[in-house]
Amino acid sequence: MVHIQDIFKYMDIEGKIDYSKLNHKQKKALRNIIECKTEVMGFNTDTCECCGHTEIHYNSCKNPNCPECGAVDKEIWIHKQERFTLNVNYFHVVFTIPNELNILCLMDPKFMYKALFDVSAETIKELSKDKKYLGAKIGFTSVLHTWGQNLSLHPHIHMIVPGGGIDSNGKWKNSKKKFFLPVKVVSKLFKGKFLSYTKKNFDQRKIKDEEQFQNIINTCYSKDWVVYTKKPMKSAKHVVKYLGRYTHRIAISNARIKKYEDNKVTFSYKDYSDHNQIKEMTLDDTEFFRRYMMHVLPPNFMKIRHYGFLGNRNKEERIKAVRTATNTKNPGPLLIDYEQIISDILKRDVSICIKCGQKRHYQLE
Repeated sequence: MVHIQDIFKYMDIEGKIDYSKLNHKQKKALRNIIECKTEVMGFNTDTCECCGHTEIHYNSCKNPNCPECGAVDKEIWIHKQERFTLNVNYFHVVFTIPNELNILCLMDPKFMYKALFDVSAETIKELSKDKKYLGAKIGFTSVLHTWGQNLSLHPHIHMIVPGGGIDSNGKWKNSKKKFFLPVKVVSKLFKGKFLSYTKKNFDQRKIKDEEQFQNIINTCYSKDWVVYTKKPMKSAKHVVKYLGRYTHRIAISNARIKKYEDNKVTFSYKDYSDHNQIKEMTLDDTEFFRRYMMHVLPPNFMKIRHYGFLGNRNKEERIKAVRTATNTKNPGPLLIDYEQIISDILKRDVSICIKCGQKRHYQLE
């Protein structure tokens, strides 16, 4: 099986990577991916007291862009977020922007991605406060993805929203069983707010052709924007596992790489425009690398954000009141069984020595 790490190592050795075109964060991601779980990253060992068998574990780089990492961090994140799920319905909402705005995302990704977060959140909060739709303050979690299945630039927000909110009397108000906001209304308001904000605040110094910028804005005003919702989720417990699929996902996993031959990378992708058919695409390795690095987020940029009563500030205090209002049980203290998490990921009981089959009592070195 070919790994992305193998591809980037070969390209680096052959001098096929132009470091001058990479920013600091991209260079760090590349170096971490190449060195992940190798001697360079350091290692630790553990020895079974029963038989003396010693295992060597090379350290992970823990870079959020690395396809070798993330599984353990994802499960830990899920365990932590389960404490904040409520005994209510949940909805999955997706906000996307037109392809015409991609050129601005390439010019100033930090501005555009922040705008995507801020405007989508402002849109959903504003409409939720309106008594015509819900008349309550809500809480939700947003996750930014920047890619499409073929590694093209496709910025969009995945938003997980509890089905209701806290009204002016401090009581919980349930939403309708279907999504509580009309999607067409959400789309129209989101489009207006996003384009108005971009037009006023985008750094014009980054644009060589002001007429081109205005044409992009005008074209986007004339288009229908896509905001869509998926079916309500089965249960509160299902919600965080579902969200976990999005929070720690990267542009492409090793499992999708089919082959790397003659300086070309072949990978599988799902074609949403053709009834979700699984197809294969082949790119020159330099183009594959360019697309991959395009999805390394700007420095100090958070891809997961919480809003409303799920916002990070004083979250523990606020969530107590929301639990009471929704008849949600207090989850108790946070307990994370790291050994069980690793066993589940590796699909074997890591407490059992692979050499003697006995319960291991580690002697860490």
